[in-house]
Amino acid sequence: MSPVQKSILRRTLPISIFDQLRSLWRELVEMEGSTAVLLTNSVISSEIENLSEILGAKVFYLLLSSQLCALLQGTLNESSLSYQVTITSEPQAIVDFITKLHKHLPNDSIWREELTPYLTPHPHPLNPLQAHFNSRLWNILVPQFSETSEVMYEGLRVCEPIEDALRQQIAQEQLLNQVVGQIRQSLELSVILETAVRELRSFLQVDRLVIYEFREKVIANSESENLHRSWGVVTYESRVSKGIPSLLDTVVEDNCFRDIPNYKHKYRQGEIVAIEDVERKYASSLCLSQFLANYWVLSKLIAPIVVEGNLWGLLIANQCFKKRQWLESEKAFLGQIGEHLAVAIYQAQLYAQVQEQKNTFEQRVIERTQELRDTLVASQAANHSKNEFLGNMSHELRTPLTCIIGLSGTLLHWSGDSASLPLEKRQRYLQTIQNSGKHLLDMINEILEYSKLQSGKYVLAVREFSLTKVAQNVIQRVNDEAEHRRINLQLDIQINAEEDTFSADPERVQQILYHLLNNALKFTSEEGIVTLRLWRENNQVIWQVEDTGIGIKKEQIPLLFQSFQQLENYRQRIYGGTGLGLALTKQLVELHGGNIEVESIIDQGSSFTVILPNQPQYNLSNHSGNNQEVFSKNKTIILVESNEENATLIGELLTAANYHFIWLMDGNKVIQKLDLLEPSAVVLDQDLSKALEISKLLKQSPQTQGTKVLLLQDKITSKEWTKIAKMGIDDYLIKPIQPNLLLKRVNALLIDDNDANDNG
Repeated sequence: MSPVQKSILRRTLPISIFDQLRSLWRELVEMEGSTAVLLTNSVISSEIENLSEILGAKVFYLLLSSQLCALLQGTLNESSLSYQVTITSEPQAIVDFITKLHKHLPNDSIWREELTPYLTPHPHPLNPLQAHFNSRLWNILVPQFSETSEVMYEGLRVCEPIEDALRQQIAQEQLLNQVVGQIRQSLELSVILETAVRELRSFLQVDRLVIYEFREKVIANSESENLHRSWGVVTYESRVSKGIPSLLDTVVEDNCFRDIPNYKHKYRQGEIVAIEDVERKYASSLCLSQFLANYWVLSKLIAPIVVEGNLWGLLIANQCFKKRQWLESEKAFLGQIGEHLAVAIYQAQLYAQVQEQKNTFEQRVIERTQELRDTLVASQAANHSKNEFLGNMSHELRTPLTCIIGLSGTLLHWSGDSASLPLEKRQRYLQTIQNSGKHLLDMINEILEYSKLQSGKYVLAVREFSLTKVAQNVIQRVNDEAEHRRINLQLDIQINAEEDTFSADPERVQQILYHLLNNALKFTSEEGIVTLRLWRENNQVIWQVEDTGIGIKKEQIPLLFQSFQQLENYRQRIYGGTGLGLALTKQLVELHGGNIEVESIIDQGSSFTVILPNQPQYNLSNHSGNNQEVFSKNKTIILVESNEENATLIGELLTAANYHFIWLMDGNKVIQKLDLLEPSAVVLDQDLSKALEISKLLKQSPQTQGTKVLLLQDKITSKEWTKIAKMGIDDYLIKPIQPNLLLKRVNALLIDDNDANDNG
């Protein structure tokens, strides 16, 4: 409540000034709108007899609203052409006036109901309507106060505190406008809070003013649960003197407030707390009273800062040298500043979120741009590599073909001549043709093998085999090449008989070793050494191919296993090959779940180490015991698919995996032939309603109720799948189909089904 509301102004004013005051009351009603009531003597005189005698005034204007109640009374002095004026907005004075009116109103008067809510005092904190009223009243009355002559009314002089109160109110509004203006103009929260603390301390003339910010820390207890403990820290401060102890950055633990019941709740509700004597107030809390004494706090005024319903902090004014009785106007004003600071904090939080999102977006743009650049570079590199590959292949294919065509043509020419070629020369020509044909076949096989791996159609035939036998076989396979190049080929087996048995795909293991040995021989000069080494570590086998060749530059090692890569230009190349051998080797190693490592020193040689894990016995082509039944009994899989390309791809994949594959374009035929075919699984690329119908019929028939159903769809949400799974569909795949994933899902369905039968 402001000092203006406590004061009653009595003064003799000119008629023109009184007319301005009446205009002000009407203006206030228009501003407030339909919720305001303006009661005048002319309106109510018809309902109350002798009104002027009852009220002691001939003219009055009474404004009643939710934001402001104000009374203007005036008695005309015709001889001096002036009004004896009384102005008040003090709640009790308003109630006294309304009570007089209410007492004399007839019972059926409409004004009795209008005035009844105002028979009790209605204090109003500072608000826009109150601020406008104070400003306009100041502009109208201040020129009258500055007159040199004193105008007296009933022996009373003009109350000078009215001027002081108006000046104080204007100063409050200016400071409030300054804070609000800064909030609108700046998003720098620290600048806003520092300025507000400094200006507010000066305006209230307190010894110290601080902002106390609530925070929270997380503590892990012995039961691995997080405990949240509240605490606070002083983040902004303004002091009248440096001699006063500083509270800046001071931390106060929440347990200091444990003796004050619901202290946060009342602040969260917007309550403003004024304490004139903190020593007496906190006598029961040793922690808090000791803390306040250490920082010279004798009296304090506290207003909450509530941001979006959460208690962010407190605005605290301290008296350090003497105790202070806080005025209602000071409480209200501090509370208003706290409300505006809450707006600034919320605005700053939103700005920080926007900035974070902006930075995140910018970072994503940078990352996406870099990804596009990388993709472009990779695409260009891939295109260059393929061009290199095509150029390389044109050379590699021409060489053996030239030999084959040239020598076979020579033999053909001399075969019809009476003077035939010598036997030795014919044998040499035929041997060259055969070697060239084998070389050509090896290159074509490399390309086909790589293509098969890339398409995901490669399936391991896992079984148990002898490591020693595989090593000897591959050494024998490259031995002729080693002898031809005059290279010393060595085999170093470091395992005993108990470690000789291993589970993997032996053909693919030999293929891995062949590529590595062939590569080592190619880059090793005469009298060099190439060694194949073998040992076991727990459940893994380690193969190592070591040579004394030309070596590889460190920066070129990452290129070794890339497709179509040669470490020298094909026009200048000395060594042959497609550039796919090591890429194929790496993929075969990874298909086994292993890895390959390279070490090399220029002009000293290279070492390729392959680590392969022992393969599980339930792999695709090597099942023992009950799992073998999955691949020998009821292996029929029906595919319902209208797209021929999709059906061809799936059919090749399932056939390669040793399943009996049946393709039907029409789902109705499945329903007609279920009992006859008794499939192990049905793969459905149908609309959902048709798929559910087929699945339902499968599950209802005793002969096919164990048949698994795999659904192919363009998209399925998790919510949809939860519903579909309850209707008989066993699993699903999203199109386009990934071959490896399709095979894995089919295998998993049939193995799970077989396990269920065993358990049953």
